[in-house]
Amino acid sequence: MILYGIPNCDTVKKARLWMQQQGRDVRFHDFKKTGVPTERLDAWVEALGWERLLNRQGTAWRKLDDTLRAGVTDAQSAKRVMLAHPSVIKRPVVEWGDASISVGFEPSAWAGR
Repeated sequence: MILYGIPNCDTVKKARLWMQQQGRDVRFHDFKKTGVPTERLDAWVEALGWERLLNRQGTAWRKLDDTLRAGVTDAQSAKRVMLAHPSVIKRPVVEWGDASISVGFEPSAWAGR
């Protein structure tokens, strides 16, 4: 199981703590240090949709140039922005042991996994 995110993100902190409290063995992938793996981003977009992955509510999105934000109209343009600016990806992204993928922290949904 791999949890992707940014270590100083409050939601990622909560998710990592929850995993630890549940005794889950999870590897953490830091977007800031290691970047976003292109092949994994492709799989996330296919599984979840680019609209669900792209956090248009966050500070990182709002800080982007208006032209860059307006240019995000499909999966390809969204992936380019997410690769260049990993902080616009909703967090955490989790690749579960059963090969499923989720985004965001939802303890009630995670409890049954």
